[in-house]
Amino acid sequence: MTSPLRKIAMGVFACFAAVNACAQQPAVTVKYTVNPNKSVTFDYVKTDPGTYTVALKLSNLTNAYASETSNLTAGFYSGRLLNLEPTNKDQGIGFSYTYSYIRGKLKPKFNADFIYVLPCKNGSKVKVMESTFLNATYFGNTAPDDWKVYRFGTAQEDTVTAIRKGIVVDIKDVAETNIAEGVQYSSRINELTIEHADGTIATYKHFKKGSFVVKVGQTVYPGTPLGVNAKNNANGMFGVTIMVAYLKSADFEAARAQNVQNSKSMYGFVNPHFYTAEGADVALVSQKEYTAASTPEVVKKEMSKKEQKLAAL
Repeated sequence: MTSPLRKIAMGVFACFAAVNACAQQPAVTVKYTVNPNKSVTFDYVKTDPGTYTVALKLSNLTNAYASETSNLTAGFYSGRLLNLEPTNKDQGIGFSYTYSYIRGKLKPKFNADFIYVLPCKNGSKVKVMESTFLNATYFGNTAPDDWKVYRFGTAQEDTVTAIRKGIVVDIKDVAETNIAEGVQYSSRINELTIEHADGTIATYKHFKKGSFVVKVGQTVYPGTPLGVNAKNNANGMFGVTIMVAYLKSADFEAARAQNVQNSKSMYGFVNPHFYTAEGADVALVSQKEYTAASTPEVVKKEMSKKEQKLAAL
């Protein structure tokens, strides 16, 4: 058997700045086992409850049949990715392998018309601003046609709430949020990532350090408090920036071959509609103010009967 090669690509989902998974504990680790019957199994272990797509590439494969590259889903904390059976049961399987991974389920089926709630307590007012595109490794250098990211501003520091039911899959709470006078923009941000049941992923950015009131692995619902918002420049409003995205490509080879001028995003972006006091299905308009509202029907639409009973809905 040839020596297995391992290559871990960046695997941490980020909005404006990507984080190299090699610089910390890898989010996904893939190992293989040669079984007594000479079959080979590839298994993964993950560090968080979120879904990842793993691109497993086999080379120098002998005595077995498999695709050169397979895009596989890693959903649980650990599990099986692939099994190879020897064509000649009396001989072992020869192979080398590499793998890359990225957060998200590849090409999930989702309802683009799903109605979200605003990220603040009912009755609260927020000023909506569209955020401009800033490139990053897995979001490309060219602004995607479907790019849509909103910042929800408040005059005073306020609680940020979940816009939809989901599982908290990542929290970064390392940046001090006291911005010096005159600073126009700070990249030092605290953020939280929530995965929804349909495979879309919401990233919330700009939290006050130490303000998170949820944990990784926790299920949140529309209106669940997440933390406290922060400023992204010394003279601006308090606020949270939210992006809803989905993984549309796992073509790592094409991504690596792109240059700075033509790089494209591996993610697609959702233009969410919201339930507000101004309307039940609102496409947000930049620079306009909206009032948060909800109904029991909006809150419970993704809840199980048990969850509805516990919430008394």
